[in-house]
Amino acid sequence: QSLGLSITDEQIQEMEANLDNIDFKMAAEEEKKLRHDVMAHVHTFAYCCPKAAAIIHLGATSCYVGDNTDLIVLRDGFNLLLPKLARVISRLADFAEKYADMPALGFTHYQPAQLTTVGKRCCLWIQDLCMDLQNLERARDDLRFRGVKGTTGTQASFLQLFEGDHSKVEELDRLVTAKAGFKRAYMVTGQTYSRKVDIGVLAVLASLGASIHKICTDIRLLANLKEIEEPFEKDQIGSSAMPYKRNPMRSERCCSLARHLMTLVMDPLQTAAVQWFERTLDDSANRRVCLAEAFLTADIILSTLQNVSEGLVVYPKVIERRIRQELPFMATENIIMAMVKAGGNRQDCHEKIRVLSQQAAAVVKQEGGDNDFIARVRADPYFSPIHKQLESLLDPSSFTGRAPQQVAKFLKEEVQPALIPYQSEMGGKIELAL
Repeated sequence: QSLGLSITDEQIQEMEANLDNIDFKMAAEEEKKLRHDVMAHVHTFAYCCPKAAAIIHLGATSCYVGDNTDLIVLRDGFNLLLPKLARVISRLADFAEKYADMPALGFTHYQPAQLTTVGKRCCLWIQDLCMDLQNLERARDDLRFRGVKGTTGTQASFLQLFEGDHSKVEELDRLVTAKAGFKRAYMVTGQTYSRKVDIGVLAVLASLGASIHKICTDIRLLANLKEIEEPFEKDQIGSSAMPYKRNPMRSERCCSLARHLMTLVMDPLQTAAVQWFERTLDDSANRRVCLAEAFLTADIILSTLQNVSEGLVVYPKVIERRIRQELPFMATENIIMAMVKAGGNRQDCHEKIRVLSQQAAAVVKQEGGDNDFIARVRADPYFSPIHKQLESLLDPSSFTGRAPQQVAKFLKEEVQPALIPYQSEMGGKIELAL
């Protein structure tokens, strides 16, 4: 109307008054007859708006309705997920800060490695989720509107309506795009927006799924080690047959659903690959399933992980015991350095330690005993020059490097700024139903 078409205020007011007056029964009957979902609703809307019936859907195509709506839904879906992801990051950041200094045995290849801290390990999880936060924001902000493009993307119908005035067609495209809350529209489309857009959307959700699967797998492994556990309710039953069990069922649920989320990106990959020329309709049914499922799956995984991160339980004594079992071997280099400083020969010391460590390893592996390497060092007169230093040489905090400082710097300089846009939505704990 503002660009000069013959549309009355009365027609516009009639449509506005009936926006929520949807006769779904009539629409279903129309679709059964017409075999066309959009036209079923065009007819139903026209029935409610007899004065506006002549101009409803004027110049448009079904994908003007469906694709533009999908883009709005995708954008709004990201806006629902982002605060949930930010809350998970915030809860894990609190956990990392609390345990920034607590030494813990590190693992590479799931074999004992140098020490880290409980908080530093948590920062590995947080960093991945911060990447996901950035990726989701970028994917949302990169979305454009399909806009007003016509049946094959040429805008021919609108050019005819405006009697060949290209500037009015472009202005219509701009106005509709702005009304939908988008800054830009795709400059070229076929009948649909490029299905590569869906790949980008589901790829970042799949990447989020991979992050959460890794985090929850770590929690499951730590539960087996009895170092850290997810929340376990007072009356919760871990197993119908084994009453003592405390299965990490929330983390397992996250892993289970994350695998589904990661596989969903295969749908838009294949859909984009087989779109013929300006479009084919074999995309539609697939997209109705995979796009919705991806957002719903990401949503419940984030809710579950928030619940887990709000109730993580740490067992310091178990962590300390595991360090005591492995630290003696890790301290061998420090012992060699101390002996050399005390006047010893590096090669002689290395051989002494090699023999004693092999003996201690045999006790652990063959007899099932505790690591007695340090006791053997204390009993050997060769090491008497450093016997008084052994306690300080075995202080776990001296093996964690800059882990506490890394945690503090990471949380301050990377995590806190990333969470600023979501500060008003950080409240409330998640209580999970069955």
